[in-house]
Amino acid sequence: MTWNWQQPGWPKFTYDQASLEPLERQFLLDSGEAFGVLKHIGSDEQGSLKIELISEEAVKTSEIEGEILNRDSVQSSLRYQFGLAPEDRRVPPAERGIAEMMADLYRNSGDALSHDTMFMWHRMLMSGEGRVQTLGSYRTHAEPMQVVSGRADRPKVHFEAPPSSELAAEMDGFLAWFNKTAPTASAPVPALTRAGLVHLYFVSIHPFEDGNGRLGRALSEKSLAQNLGQPSLIALSYTIERARKAYYDALEQNNKGLEITDWLIYFAKTVIEAQRNTIKRMDFYLAKAKFYDRMRGKLNARQEKVIARMLREGIDGFQGGLSAENYISIAKTSRATATRDLQDLVALGALTRTGELRHTRYYLNLAGSA
Repeated sequence: MTWNWQQPGWPKFTYDQASLEPLERQFLLDSGEAFGVLKHIGSDEQGSLKIELISEEAVKTSEIEGEILNRDSVQSSLRYQFGLAPEDRRVPPAERGIAEMMADLYRNSGDALSHDTMFMWHRMLMSGEGRVQTLGSYRTHAEPMQVVSGRADRPKVHFEAPPSSELAAEMDGFLAWFNKTAPTASAPVPALTRAGLVHLYFVSIHPFEDGNGRLGRALSEKSLAQNLGQPSLIALSYTIERARKAYYDALEQNNKGLEITDWLIYFAKTVIEAQRNTIKRMDFYLAKAKFYDRMRGKLNARQEKVIARMLREGIDGFQGGLSAENYISIAKTSRATATRDLQDLVALGALTRTGELRHTRYYLNLAGSA
């Protein structure tokens, strides 16, 4: 098998820019809408929204790689990183490390990219990860770096990266390319095209022992932020995780050659979907704030606990709606009390009700009418 980095002309990727132009225009149009929504959120609330969106990205970029993090711990560490709360020393190393990386990405998205930045991010990302031998530097092992699946005795090789001996030159070239394609540099590249190129180029080099996918997605977010001229809150990992197989399939279909129009179209559409998901999440955040304003002082402790649990599900909502059994379990209360609480919530306009008897389900009423 011949991989893209073994092709003559590497790393000069080729693609049909004309097919990407409508997507580039849509991205800029949607960016204006996102900035408009953000303007309707007060400065104090923007801080809380920022924590919610960044923590979701941190959790989802890890989940793509099969690592499940505690969202509350990530948020606690992010609040400390942004000066919104004291440090919580109970936060585990993995959650603290990715929070540090995401905070640095957000604060310094406009800065040029360097080896030191890559090494710092890797140390943060791999915090507490004992099985990684080379921490905060590029891999050095002599054996091939392969992406494999299947049984140990019959592995399927999805990709093999350049040998460790070539990494210094490869990463020098990657960093130079990244910095010169920034919007104010000598060879600017349109936003979606650059973000897609960044990701595929970086993961094709695969310079670290572990964490390359997460770092690649972080680099795409840095690229988008530079092209937008401000830190990005685009729900990229959130969107990729929802269709993870399509993501891995697109990578595998485009790691053997240098013509990558299909990859760039896939990635551009994913970013546009991610941007729209972010707008939905901003709208949801605004609706949630208004909901709490309407319900202030009207809910008992059990009701507040259940409502908070439902709201944690975000824009996807509570799977299948809330049942009386769900309420009893979350509130730790009796059926009679749950029935009274639910009737009260419907009367207040906090919930809507559908179905009858055991098929009765309750949904949040964020629109505001009873």
